[in-house]
Amino acid sequence: MLLRIRSKEGMHRVQVDNDETFGTLAQKIAELLHINDPSTISMGKDPNPATAASLTQLVDKTIQSANLKHGDIIYVSYAEQAQPTDSHKDTDTSSPMSRDHVKQDPVDDFLEKQRGLIHRKKDPKFCRHGDNAMCDYCMPLEPYDASYLEENKIKHMSFHAYLRQLTASQQSKNVPVLEEQDFRVKVPCSGGHAPWPEGICTKCQPSAITLQQQTYRMVDHIEFSSASIIESFLNYWRASGSQRFGYLYGRYEPYLDVPLGIKAVVEAIYEPPQQDHSDGIQLNLPWEEEEKINKVAEACGLVKVGMVFSDLIDDGTGTGKVIPKRHVNSYFLSSLECIFAAEMQKRHPNISRHSISGKFGSKFVTCVISGDTEGNIDVNAYQVSDTLAALQEAEIVEPSRNPSVMRVKDSIPHERYVPEVFYKFKNEYNVVVKQSAKPTFPVEYLLVNVTHGFPHNPSPMFNPVSTFPVENREGLVHQSMGELAKTINSAQNDDQLKNVLADFHLLCFIQSADILNPEEFKELCQIVTQPNGDVKRLRELNGWKTLELLLKETGKHTTAAAKTSTNAPSEISCRHCTFMNPSSNESCEMCGLPLSQ
Repeated sequence: MLLRIRSKEGMHRVQVDNDETFGTLAQKIAELLHINDPSTISMGKDPNPATAASLTQLVDKTIQSANLKHGDIIYVSYAEQAQPTDSHKDTDTSSPMSRDHVKQDPVDDFLEKQRGLIHRKKDPKFCRHGDNAMCDYCMPLEPYDASYLEENKIKHMSFHAYLRQLTASQQSKNVPVLEEQDFRVKVPCSGGHAPWPEGICTKCQPSAITLQQQTYRMVDHIEFSSASIIESFLNYWRASGSQRFGYLYGRYEPYLDVPLGIKAVVEAIYEPPQQDHSDGIQLNLPWEEEEKINKVAEACGLVKVGMVFSDLIDDGTGTGKVIPKRHVNSYFLSSLECIFAAEMQKRHPNISRHSISGKFGSKFVTCVISGDTEGNIDVNAYQVSDTLAALQEAEIVEPSRNPSVMRVKDSIPHERYVPEVFYKFKNEYNVVVKQSAKPTFPVEYLLVNVTHGFPHNPSPMFNPVSTFPVENREGLVHQSMGELAKTINSAQNDDQLKNVLADFHLLCFIQSADILNPEEFKELCQIVTQPNGDVKRLRELNGWKTLELLLKETGKHTTAAAKTSTNAPSEISCRHCTFMNPSSNESCEMCGLPLSQ
């Protein structure tokens, strides 16, 4: 039967059986009203708390013994949960009062302290005041000023400008202004019905969604510290014709070309294990060695900032041109790539103390190397909107066979609830109309453009002309102790040794050998990546001494094998018929007689 539960939270409904006890009923009420301690619950047949019985008096009694009938009202009261004291602030990072202790990226802490105003010079036409005065025509603008963004063709304002815009319109300064979108059915629901998927109501079902282009972006620009990073990545496609995927490792810095902007500076590309083909790439996720490579990056002061993949087809002219596939009349990111980007952004959330949950959006950037409209190889950078990340997490959308559109899934009773999804556009009469996104809608509503470039005066952290092989490249030279010995032994002095060691791929290989302990490896990374690092300190590390001995022995074996291979004849002439046979043969392939003299 159904009982109505009346509390200060309102009226709720609970399904019970006659033979159930009040202890079981109290557990259901506690789950429904989010009561941490069910033992504080008191129940009665009238609203007077004095006549209510505590749970300790009712815990073993059955519902039937109280002569309750279907639809009866039970009045419930309970003790309020005590507020956490100051000693708990450091451990509860999800609550607003502890958000100051959330550890953000250093660039966010820096930009929060900046005023961010856009300064303007005196307008010669309208300013009629002295040099020390100010008027409406020359006073500084806020970083989110719409006219400035439009005039400078900034399509998306920076994240911190967006944050300032929200803060300016907020009345209470102690409440987080950011809240992540969530399009899932709310469980549990306070509507008094069985939880989803058994029941659903207007309180727990998500509202209709209207898609629109995101007005802000978490990262405004991506900068490759050296052109050689892209060239090295492209070398595999040039050698094999297969596409390639890699993770971008770098750091975040302020971007001065946009008010309160952020740029991702890429220092290295790591290529995980993959099956690459001429028309696509297959990856195994989760990536087994990811944590180890992240620790190498951390030792170098870097983090994972994004991913890059190639989509190149040679046009066959022999001029180095490629077929342009991605343009305004086709697509920029396919619907499948958008879903993948949303998944990667969800795996790399942006930590923010201005969010109720402690995280908001993501700084993870997706780069595509493809052909432009003129057939030249170019890099394009994107993020997908936070709306897509929420849609994907709620399993509302899926990729389409047409790469330029995204599909909206159908609702399945008692399994998947999909709310109404709309998008707005201007029709042929230049009128904004709203249209249902079912079954498909354009992926442009989900994309956020990110600019890219290279520094005017490159100063990369790693050696741009390294000769050590890149990892996981099938069909090319593999990483090995022999290759490591060859690379390190090529250094004639300490400066050259530091130069050859300044290679992210080489450092990852050394770390995988487990010869240096974590402290020694961290010191190695600091020595080779810092300008004032002294290579002589390496010789004081026991792990480095062991590595040198191992490389010395490896070098001897490699040299001996090379000499043996050089001195041994590649072919032997048969003394009977003069046919040239491989040196490994014992008998002549032509006449069958022994090759021995």
